[in-house]
Amino acid sequence: MHTPRLSRRSLLRAAALLPAAAPVLPAAAPVLLPAASPDLAPLPAGAPDRRLFAPHEQRFAAYLATLAPMVNDMDDGGFFAGGWWRSPAAPYNARVQEHVFTLAWFHASARPWNPYAGDASLLAALDAALGHYLSLQHADGSFPEYSRDQHGLAPTGFGIGYLAKTLRILRATGALPARQAQISAALRTAMTWFLDGGNRTVWQERLTWANQTSAGLAGAALALRLDPDPALSARLTEAFARIATAGLSAAGFFNEEGGHDMNYNFEVMLPELADAHHQNPDPHLVDMARAFTGFLSYNLLREPDGAGYVVNVAPSTRTSTRWYDEVRPDPDRTALNWTFTRQVPLLSAFMTAREDLAEARAAWAASPDPVTALAKQDTSPRILTHALYDERFPTRRQRAAAIADLPYLRSADFAELRRDNGQDFLYVRKPGLYLGGYFGTRASRARTGLTFLWHPEAGTVVCGLNDNNHACWATVFPGQAPDANGSLPAAYFHGAPAGGRQWTGGRAPAALGIRYGNASVTTDVLVTRRTVRRTVTANAAATEQIPLVLHPSDVLTFTDGTRAAFGGATTATADGFDVRRGRTTIRFRWGTPLEATLAAGTVRYFRDGSRRFHALRVPHQGTFDLTVTMG
Repeated sequence: MHTPRLSRRSLLRAAALLPAAAPVLPAAAPVLLPAASPDLAPLPAGAPDRRLFAPHEQRFAAYLATLAPMVNDMDDGGFFAGGWWRSPAAPYNARVQEHVFTLAWFHASARPWNPYAGDASLLAALDAALGHYLSLQHADGSFPEYSRDQHGLAPTGFGIGYLAKTLRILRATGALPARQAQISAALRTAMTWFLDGGNRTVWQERLTWANQTSAGLAGAALALRLDPDPALSARLTEAFARIATAGLSAAGFFNEEGGHDMNYNFEVMLPELADAHHQNPDPHLVDMARAFTGFLSYNLLREPDGAGYVVNVAPSTRTSTRWYDEVRPDPDRTALNWTFTRQVPLLSAFMTAREDLAEARAAWAASPDPVTALAKQDTSPRILTHALYDERFPTRRQRAAAIADLPYLRSADFAELRRDNGQDFLYVRKPGLYLGGYFGTRASRARTGLTFLWHPEAGTVVCGLNDNNHACWATVFPGQAPDANGSLPAAYFHGAPAGGRQWTGGRAPAALGIRYGNASVTTDVLVTRRTVRRTVTANAAATEQIPLVLHPSDVLTFTDGTRAAFGGATTATADGFDVRRGRTTIRFRWGTPLEATLAAGTVRYFRDGSRRFHALRVPHQGTFDLTVTMG
């Protein structure tokens, strides 16, 4: 039987028959249907007024400005057309429909700055959007993303969360009772599929996309509070124990596409574990947060001038997050991580301090600039779900204490080797330096070899990027083929690789040697108190490539007297160069005069963009002996 598609005007008329959201509406505000236009009315001129927002709800302002354009792009069938969220922007992609939560929140939440609370057009749009969303669910409970017949992990995992949060809002207001029953049934079916330990789409011995699995567990934790089910609750308890094993690497990160990814670990999975903990404080969640914070503490490089942290991004397998600012005002994808700071105090080092956030929010409220709509695709509803919970950001004092406890600030002499799945993550601290390396099996977009070099007063001097053959610390062969874009097994030694005995952990040797390479090149590295010596032996002519992070005030001078131009390109024939940063001088020497080129890249660091990536490239005939002296 053919079912005719209802027009939006018909949907709006039908909305008049639905219960009004009286509990959250001002007492004197009747629910009125628009007489002519079926669209959601745009904001009045000059709205929203920044001063009307409670500090923790400022994140809603840009979404408020986006709401009418997004709703008015919907088609009559309830599909969020217009390309506002997730790709492909196709009617079969369930992830596009995650903004049902956004519509539900704005409809239900009476605020002095929200003209859409109780709006009949918005409720009708929400009803249609939910109808389309639920129509995409397969009989087994899963949802599709990249094709209509896909039974997907991500759309189901994240969908459980957004549908559960939407259901909670609808129940609180009494709106859309028929949809409430449908959502409840859909959640039960989705959880039955998702929590099945034998479901290899969701569960593998070593998870492929741990953040997506964690999202489903967070959603299930809420759904089971709304509709308790002893059998599913038992499965959820088992799933928390399972993800603590299958989702957490022995090295301390959360498993993503064959390795670690900073963005998905810190900005998606850890907040999802925090969300789950608010609903179900399973002890495995805190244990996972503690383990990852330990890994994080070696890989975020604190800048001594207080700008924030440079990310050791070369090992990241999926995305390229390169820094975190000292103060991250709304919207901050890591905001919900405060949940674990009481049980894991070290995590406070990577949160915005409470006082700093208050100052940033006060400045936002005082700004005369208009609030503009979000760009398409940059409309993640996860930002809004963080506001569903209270806030407990660390104070400046608590944060400072955590920062002082970071391994490379607490100690000036250690070597940490973390291994898992054929990958080595090496961190070497000496009084004058901190050096990182990623060796063994290369995963996806990651780049192997030495990855960063940091000085306790100057901060980050060298930092390789991922997914970029022009920006890794590497020996590069013709055709821009770096050794770092491949697997580089390594061995470690007490002293120089040529004569030292092997080291695999424990107390740090006075001098640590590293030997790594492939069939084309072998690199020996010797790390002492203030120097890193890197000796390259290749079977053909190659180029030594060093990814520098420079400040505008840095003075970089080649040994032939040539002064490099920040942000430009400089060529010199020299046997090295010096970087003067404040009171510190870092010396790079390779012994023989060679033509060297320093060129600025497009990558900048921190919100102010002052620091900038520069690549040093020195061609050689197959041997290159570099010594870096720090300070």
